[in-house]
Order: sequence, then C-alpha cells, then structure tokens
Amino acid sequence: MKVHQVELVISAVRPDQYPEGDLPEFALAGRSNVGKSSFINKMIGRNSMARISSKPGKTQTLNFYKIEETLYYVDVPGYGYAKVSKKEREAWGKMIETYITSRDQLRAVILIVDLRHPPSNDDVMMYDFLKHYGIPCIIIATKADKIPKSKWQKHLKVTRESLNLAEGDELIMFSSETGLGKDKAWDAIKSFYR
Repeated sequence: MKVHQVELVISAVRPDQYPEGDLPEFALAGRSNVGKSSFINKMIGRNSMARISSKPGKTQTLNFYKIEETLYYVDVPGYGYAKVSKKEREAWGKMIETYITSRDQLRAVILIVDLRHPPSNDDVMMYDFLKHYGIPCIIIATKADKIPKSKWQKHLKVTRESLNLAEGDELIMFSSETGLGKDKAWDAIKSFYR
C-alpha cells in the first residue's frame, strides 16, 4: 500500500478521547524499544511520523495515526523495562487493557517482537492475553536484517515455539532498514478489513 496521507489524530488516555467513527484500528504492542515506531515509519513511508527514541518508555499514551482515511494504527506504550514507577506502569496496563478489550473498531493487534532474541516473558504474557480475549494477532519479528539469512528459519522457529503460536496467527519477518516484510505486513492488515 502506498501511503500519501497520515495524521496523528489524538494521543488518548481514556475511552472518551478515542476517535469517533468506524474505521478499522490496528494496535501496535511490544516491549519498550522493540521498534514499534520504526515499524510505523517504514509502513507509512515516513522518517519521523512516529517519534523514535533510544530511551524506553517514550510512548505514554494511545497514539491514533489515521492512514489514508482508511484505518488507524494505534501505538500503545511499550511494556517491559521502561523506567517508570510501578503506579505509572499499572496505569498504562489498565489503559491498554481497557482499549484492547472494549474497542469495537480494533481488528487485530500487531505484536512486535525482536527476531534476534526469543520472545520475552512479557511478549508471551501479551500474546496469551490476546488469545484469552480472542483478539486476532499479527506477529512482526523485526530486526531481521541483523541476523544472517542462514539463521532466519531457526529464529522464526524459536519465536513460534516460545509464543506457542495459534493456528491462523501470522508471523512475518520484518526489517525497518531494508523493507523486508513490508508488503506482507500490509497484506495481513488488509485481510482484516477488506
């Protein structure tokens, strides 16, 4: 998909702030600094729409990006090692849980994991949470360009097995550097709203 029009509509923390209308939404989840912003920027063909930071915990709200007047990407706070208070982390968790479990427009969660490492306990917990609520999931295994091609299948197998991937959930290798997996990711997303 060629993207010409992107707009950050709102950074929300409560349901009454979510955008109105019935455009399909795709939430991006992943641990802090896994590459959610880089994924968004590569998918929409922009360098700096989603702010990239080397400091974990930069995203603290639900950021709704409207794309081509067709759909929303919803960037949610990263989980894991962000240096924030326990109280703040719990508030983020509640905010994310409320959005994911109650938003009718949510079509799927795009779970971003780092292909170089086995999924973390937090990744597994997030995936299990999505399965528990019956929420479709697209898994993006990013940073593929950092691994030799000869080891891709081995790393994909570890990711599949660690998450105990359910039938029908797609696992896509991705690189925000080279664009590997971009078209496949768009195809997976489009399959939820055609």
